[in-house]
Amino acid sequence: MADPLLSFTDRGIYCARGDFYIDPWRPVDRALITHGHADHSRPGMGRYLATDAAAPVMRHRLGDIAIDTVRYGETRDVGGVEVSFHPAGHVPGSAQIRVAHRGEVWVVSGDYKVSPDGLSEPFEPVACHAFITECTFGLPVFKWAPEADVRADLNAWWRKNAADGKTSIIGAYALGKAQRLLTSVDPDIGPILTHGAVENTNAVMRAQGISLPDTIRVTPDTDLKSIKGALVVATPSALGTPWARRFGRSSTAFASGWMALRGVRRRRAADRGFVISDHADWDGLNTAIRETGAERIFVTHGYTSIFRRWLEDQGYDAAIVETEYEGESLDRDEPEDAA
Repeated sequence: MADPLLSFTDRGIYCARGDFYIDPWRPVDRALITHGHADHSRPGMGRYLATDAAAPVMRHRLGDIAIDTVRYGETRDVGGVEVSFHPAGHVPGSAQIRVAHRGEVWVVSGDYKVSPDGLSEPFEPVACHAFITECTFGLPVFKWAPEADVRADLNAWWRKNAADGKTSIIGAYALGKAQRLLTSVDPDIGPILTHGAVENTNAVMRAQGISLPDTIRVTPDTDLKSIKGALVVATPSALGTPWARRFGRSSTAFASGWMALRGVRRRRAADRGFVISDHADWDGLNTAIRETGAERIFVTHGYTSIFRRWLEDQGYDAAIVETEYEGESLDRDEPEDAA
């Protein structure tokens, strides 16, 4: 029996026939990258290949790297293997990577979300024989509300705080989640302030043509007394710190899929928890897997044991793959978010 098209190594997901890795976590010569989050896009690779929409953030975060880009759906020959990148719906520029050779097709999904959010390129199912999937929220309890309901709830919270003379401070990852929040809120309610790491990413996205509302970077010189009823989009680790206490009377919130679990908001010491995630919920995971038509499913970061058993009960050939991807965390920012 021939070796599988993709294998799982201590450096990352490897294609021996094309001699390349996908989202490797240790330095390799050739790396195909699904998206710019730090656990999938790491420094030290000899050559990178990513979508043209993911490359600007990767350059911002990784510096002067040797990176080539492709458009969604464009086919590229890499070492005699056909590869193409397809929208994952996770963050702007995020992709699923299709790998095909002699009739065998695998798809590495990276992180993904099947529900459109108005910011990221909408998820597109890709037919394959084997599908590598995350399962960050691989339990039935995780079910996301419609986007319109989330936006209405978020704006109602900000509007009430502004009327009460409070600043609204919400924690979110600097790449993806923060910009999704910015495109979800009503800027007519008040001014929007941002943590430096959020604003750095905003600048990169604006430069590549992504429309975001006007924001004000918070610096030591920002006159906070003159800014009333503001929304502050901060990195998660900034909540509860002297940086956040500068705003005086405030209401704090945290945006995460983990807010669907009881008790998590208390753990974060936030006044509000908004169930907002850039990962697929339970229904989204199952829908994505079903629409690939794949018979072999490999599950990575998340509720891997539970989700694998569920998939086996549904008739899939399912296996767990150990990786160093992290999914969505409550306890830490991305490394770059501390900037």
